[in-house]
Amino acid sequence: MGKPVVAVIMGSKSDLPILEGAFKVFESFGVEFTARVLSAHRTPVEAAEFAANAEKEGFKVIICAAGMAAHLGGVVAAHTTLPVIGIPVASEPFNGLDALFSFIQMPPGIPVAAVTAGKAGGKNSALYAISILALSDEVLAQKLKEFRAEQAAQVLKADAELQLSLQK
Repeated sequence: MGKPVVAVIMGSKSDLPILEGAFKVFESFGVEFTARVLSAHRTPVEAAEFAANAEKEGFKVIICAAGMAAHLGGVVAAHTTLPVIGIPVASEPFNGLDALFSFIQMPPGIPVAAVTAGKAGGKNSALYAISILALSDEVLAQKLKEFRAEQAAQVLKADAELQLSLQK
């Protein structure tokens, strides 16, 4: 096992089901990652220290999943120049809209990318991280192209099956 290049941080262990899809994507692409539970509000010192040391530790991308106020992505981004991807987690009372706003309303100069909320966001965050890593990794870039081609082939197969069933 190599050194992890992606850090996945969740604000609460309850966010784990959303991130399991990301873990599967990383495993299928052979991308090493680590996962942590760190909170912008309950463990602010630890979250800031992790982010400040992430580049030195060899990370290339950080994914943050958080709900409610969702300050985790912003706190992490404020302490590193690495790309930070935010996954808004649905929670009461605003069903994730509040988390989405926290990610997409970052002040100028401290960007956080936002992906789809929920389980699709877990998978998309991993694919986005992989696309960033693929900029400097030809093997990973090829795997990503093959993944996209396979997705297209599955859709075209489903369309062909549909067309065949409609002809009956």
